[in-house]
Amino acid sequence: MAWITLIAAGFSEVVMVTFMKLSDGYKKLVPSFISFAAGALSFYLLSLSLIHIPVSTGYGIWTGIGSAGAVLIGMLFFKEEKNPSRLFFISLIILSIIGLKIVS
Repeated sequence: MAWITLIAAGFSEVVMVTFMKLSDGYKKLVPSFISFAAGALSFYLLSLSLIHIPVSTGYGIWTGIGSAGAVLIGMLFFKEEKNPSRLFFISLIILSIIGLKIVS
């Protein structure tokens, strides 16, 4: 259950940063609210998962999901550059997340 909670925390972080972008510098009310709510949920779920998962592993996976997810959302929805170098390094982050899970 802790791993599911950790993954949900990571995806909540992706939602937070996506709506942060959509909030236009926290000038738009609804995206700002969603960003704050998703951020609070992300931290809460992370704190629950860290009860059972080592902090180094949990934090690494949480930030990895957030980083990789934010880059992928940027490329898919915000027309950010999709070059082979970016895709290669995102794949390294994803492989690192999988590696941390395997060794934990």
